[in-house]
Amino acid sequence: MAAQHQPQHAAQRPIQQDWANREYVEVITCSIKKISDFLNSFDMSCRSRLATLNEKLTELERRVEYIEARITKGETLS
Repeated sequence: MAAQHQPQHAAQRPIQQDWANREYVEVITCSIKKISDFLNSFDMSCRSRLATLNEKLTELERRVEYIEARITKGETLS
């Protein structure tokens, strides 16, 4: 009787190890997905903020060019 339980128990060990490995792979996969989602969100946020900053800088550059042109022509700024 004990001889029959031993092979069955030995056969369960690789199955249990396989499930443990699958669970580990699932945890790693989910973690990678979370990191990827965060990085994509961060990328979009940075792109949006940089675009806004670029618009503000462009507007400031235009104002500076306008003021420089008026000063060059000798016009008053008021």
